[in-house]
Amino acid sequence: MGHNIQHIKSISQLHNMQGFTKPTHPLISIIDVSKWEIPEEWIGIKSTTDLYSIALKDKSCGMQYGRNAYDFDEGVLIFTAPNQVQSVTKAQKLNDINGWMLFFHPDLIRNTPLGKTIDQYQFFSYDVHEALHLSDNEQKTITDCVNMIKAEISERIDNHSQTVISSSLELLLNLSNRYYERQFHTRSAQNSGIVSQFQNLLKTYYSEGSFVTTGIPSIDYFADKIHLSPSYLSDLLKKETGYGTKDQINNFIIEKAKDLLLGENESVSEIAYALGFNYPHYFSRLFKSKTGKTPQEYRQLN
Repeated sequence: MGHNIQHIKSISQLHNMQGFTKPTHPLISIIDVSKWEIPEEWIGIKSTTDLYSIALKDKSCGMQYGRNAYDFDEGVLIFTAPNQVQSVTKAQKLNDINGWMLFFHPDLIRNTPLGKTIDQYQFFSYDVHEALHLSDNEQKTITDCVNMIKAEISERIDNHSQTVISSSLELLLNLSNRYYERQFHTRSAQNSGIVSQFQNLLKTYYSEGSFVTTGIPSIDYFADKIHLSPSYLSDLLKKETGYGTKDQINNFIIEKAKDLLLGENESVSEIAYALGFNYPHYFSRLFKSKTGKTPQEYRQLN
């Protein structure tokens, strides 16, 4: 194999690469992880796919997703979306790891209710170290959904199959949403520390004048500092405070704007530039959307 990134376009190509038998369905496959062998020569090889994947594994599988390696020693659920870069970090022999991996192509859910909502399942863009830890009962429930799909693609592909499979996938994803809610809740003390860290980073960014020199901070800026994926950080903040990362930044800007409007003699344009806006009318639009008044109206009323 060369060192260029491999691009896996289909379920059939994936099966062929792994030496598996021909898939029973062209757009979805469920693979027994114990039968997944990774030779030494694959270490360091990067790949992307056109496929979504959901995997339940019982320990480290020697894979790196983005910047982070999978290094758990217990059963976790991992989600990946199309075009995410993965690489092999260690070889894997048959029966080294137990679990299953479900792959499906976006075409499977096109023109279905799930196809319209798949982007709302933010955990597909979480980093691997933000995986979902499942209780034994939760693992059983999730695996029951997978077995239902497995039976469908193994036994009776017909005009109803797409509906049944996509509905079962949607149930699996909704259960995962529920279990992530539980995980956020049970880690509330740890999450409170992350909220404080985010708020301190935002205050420091402002006090150091970075709004002026660099502009409004991006979600990626804070995620990188806190070592979380942007989606996971935003979901965590929303669970803890009611506001995601973007709203937190905007709320901070509005509070600072109020102070500046009432305590300084600068023009609205000067205040906008001080808060990282290249164009003052963008600032005025955000301020009115949050307060119901233009900056000038707010200044005159107070």
